[in-house]
Amino acid sequence: MIEAAFLHLPGWLLPTHTDMAHKIAHIINFIGITLALIEMTNALPVPGSLQLDSLIFDKVIRHFKAVLVKFDESYPYGEKQEEYKKIAARGSSQPDLIIAEVGISDYSDNGNKDLAERFSVTKEDRPAYKLFLQGEEKPIDYEGEVKSSSILEFVRERSGLWIGLEGCLQSFDKLAEEFVAAGGETERKRALEATRAEKEKLTSEEERKSADVYIKVMEKILEKGEGFAMTETVRIKKLVTEKLTANKRKVFEAKLNILLSFKPSANKKEEL
Repeated sequence: MIEAAFLHLPGWLLPTHTDMAHKIAHIINFIGITLALIEMTNALPVPGSLQLDSLIFDKVIRHFKAVLVKFDESYPYGEKQEEYKKIAARGSSQPDLIIAEVGISDYSDNGNKDLAERFSVTKEDRPAYKLFLQGEEKPIDYEGEVKSSSILEFVRERSGLWIGLEGCLQSFDKLAEEFVAAGGETERKRALEATRAEKEKLTSEEERKSADVYIKVMEKILEKGEGFAMTETVRIKKLVTEKLTANKRKVFEAKLNILLSFKPSANKKEEL
């Protein structure tokens, strides 16, 4: 039966009776080393992120104004983990926000299963994102798609903290909020002029291009009405699904991030 198991191996791996045991040992060692290396790579800490366990979880949560926690497998990988890396990189720019993860192992007594049970995170839920706000007893669950821009916008809306999404500028995000909150056309035109004046202070060509997007969105809202930001978002999301160059995709994604700044702020808390 053992020899039958090797029938589909390449010729150089086919053992003779004399060296079969050695070949099997080498193959097992090779597989073991490969798996260990993969595990070590996945276990490396994500830059901009904390790894939490039961002993320090509450200490961290109580100490910061906002903590976004990802509950996931002990050694996560793949597209969703790549999105988490983007979240950690972007979130690190906000001093009052901590990005953290809890690794859960179903096969270890020290696998943070107590935290998974405490916050009702099942295996099927992973990765699950929860936002902990200072002074609040319960976390806020994120229920959207695992996409960095969507999750960071969720954090911005619920915490009131500014987080620099790709293409966004803090002062212009503030002007966009003022534009949306303005009571009438006169006030909005005033906000538009303030935005144009703010652009003239910029020296970076990349930042000036971003400023142009804010200005264009304001002009279009004045021309076409409140629904422009939503319809433009839908239009660009469709374009992003098409085959694009990397540069063009980056431009569209940056514009989508800027459009998020024009969402009504009814769900946002006062800035912490």
